[in-house]
Amino acid sequence: MALTGRAALLAALGTLPVGFLEPSWTGILAVNGPLALACACDFALAAPVRSLKLARSGDTSVRLGEPADVQLTVTNTSRRTLRAHLRDAWPPSSWTPGTEAEASRNRLTVPPGERRRVTTRLRPTRRGDRRAERVTIRSYGPLGLLARQGSHQIPWTVRVLPPFTSRKHLPSKLARLRELDGRTSVLTRGEGTEFDSLRDYVPGDDTRSIDWRATARQTTVAVRTWRPERDRHILIVLDTGRTSAGRVGDAPRLDAAMDAALLLAALASRAGDRVDLLAYDRRTRALVQGRSAGDVLPALVNAMAPLEPELVETDARGLASTILNSAPRRSLVVLLTSLDAAPIEEGLLPVLPQLSQRHSLLVASVADPHIEEMTKARGTVDAVYEAAAGARTQEQRRRTAQQLIRHGVTVVDAIPEDIAPALADAYLALKAAGRL
Repeated sequence: MALTGRAALLAALGTLPVGFLEPSWTGILAVNGPLALACACDFALAAPVRSLKLARSGDTSVRLGEPADVQLTVTNTSRRTLRAHLRDAWPPSSWTPGTEAEASRNRLTVPPGERRRVTTRLRPTRRGDRRAERVTIRSYGPLGLLARQGSHQIPWTVRVLPPFTSRKHLPSKLARLRELDGRTSVLTRGEGTEFDSLRDYVPGDDTRSIDWRATARQTTVAVRTWRPERDRHILIVLDTGRTSAGRVGDAPRLDAAMDAALLLAALASRAGDRVDLLAYDRRTRALVQGRSAGDVLPALVNAMAPLEPELVETDARGLASTILNSAPRRSLVVLLTSLDAAPIEEGLLPVLPQLSQRHSLLVASVADPHIEEMTKARGTVDAVYEAAAGARTQEQRRRTAQQLIRHGVTVVDAIPEDIAPALADAYLALKAAGRL
C-alpha cells in the first residue's frame, strides 16, 4: 500500500495507528519518526504565501541599453515570520543573457505585520513593452526543511525606448543650422527664401546677392542675406513592411531607420519646423501629429518603442492615401523604406505622381554594409562569385535610386552608422536651397 502525504503526516504526528501501515513503512517511521515530526512542525510554522500583500513601483520606461529598477514591496499580514526565496519573473529579453538567475531571485525575511522591499534590475535587450509575468514565493519554516510555494500576478510594464545613438551628431548639425539661419557669422551667403538683412560684400559672395539699390546709397557694396523659412511641415514615414525586417549588422533595418528619424525630428524641431510621424505597412501602426517643438521628440520615441516589422508587403496605394490625408498642405515627406527594385518599381513608382504633385519627397534607405565587403572579396571561386553578387546588388540600388531622382525625389542611401547624419545633411541642403 502506498502511503499518501496526508497519511504520512498523520503518522508523523502520531494520530495514525502503526498497525495500519505495511511493515516497510512501520520500519521507516520507527527510524525517521522524529525527522518527520520536525518536518511537519516546520511546515506548519512557515508563513502562508497566499495572504501576502505585494505591490510594485519604479521605472516605467528606459532607453534600450540602460538599466531599469522595479521595486517589489512584500507585506506579511500573517502572525508568522516569512522566510522566503522570491523569484520575480520577466520575459527573457528583459535581461542581458546569463544574468537572469542572479537578478530575478532574492531572499528575504519579513517579521509579522512588517514589509520589505526588493529591487529587480532589468537590462532589456530589445525595444518594446516588457510586462512582468508572475512573482513566485517559496516560504520556509524556521528549520528550512519544508516550504509552502505560491505565485502572485502583480502587473507592471516597462517600455523600452529606442536608444537614439545618433544624438551625438546633433550639435554639429545644429551648428550648420545656425549658419543657415544667419545667427553665426560666416563668409558664405546664407541661402533661403526669407530676406534677413544686408551686410558688406566679402570676397567669395555670390554676385547675384548684391543689392544694387543699397549699394548706390552707401560707399561699400551691400549684399542681401537670407534665412531658411520656418514653420514648414515635415512628415516622417516609416515603412514597417517586410523589407524593414531585414537585419543589417545586429539589428533590423527598422531600428536604424528609427534612429535616423529621431535625429531628423530633433533637428527640424530646433529649426522651427513642425514634425509628424506615420508608421505604415497595410495599416497605420503609429501616428503622431500636432505636437509642439518641446513635446515632439518624447512623443516620437514613445510611439516608436513598440513598433516591430510586419512580415507583409507594404500597401503602396494605401500608404499614399494615408500620407495625403495626414499632410493636406505642401510638406516635405521623408519616407524611410528599402531601395530594393521590386518594392519601388511595383509599389512606390506607380503612386509617385500623386505624391510629388503635392509634396516634396525624400526617400532614405538603410544599406547593408556586408554588400560592400562582398564586392571586395577575391582569391577563390566562391569569393569571386560573392563579389559579382555584391556588385550586381549595388548596381540595382543605384539604378533604382536614379529612377526616383528622375521623378524629382531626393534619395539618401547609407549604411546604418551613416544613415542618420546623411539624412540630416539632406534636410539641411533642401532647407538651404529654399526647397521646403
